[in-house]
Amino acid sequence: MVRRMSDTGIFLTTTPTFEGRGITRYCGIVNGEAILGANIFKDLLAGLRDIVGGRSATYERELAKTRAIALDQLCQRARELGANGVVGVDLDYQTINGSMLMVCASGTAVVIV
Repeated sequence: MVRRMSDTGIFLTTTPTFEGRGITRYCGIVNGEAILGANIFKDLLAGLRDIVGGRSATYERELAKTRAIALDQLCQRARELGANGVVGVDLDYQTINGSMLMVCASGTAVVIV
């Protein structure tokens, strides 16, 4: 899947190449990180959802926002290297101290035709 980050103009893909486009230069590994600190009210509401069942829309929105920040940082760092694309994009999720969520995005910045 190829995705273009509209704000940055950087193309992203989880694959090692862009189908139908050539890579003319590899610029280096880039990454972006974002950490979401959940507050007590969100935790309380999410806890109730766990008991009753169902999805936590609040956490889903926060997770989407955190992922977008990490990808935006990834794109900014790629642009700083003169790239217009990132291949092999990988997203990792981790909890820190049980109350914070970290999203890390990484990949290889490239120049594509």
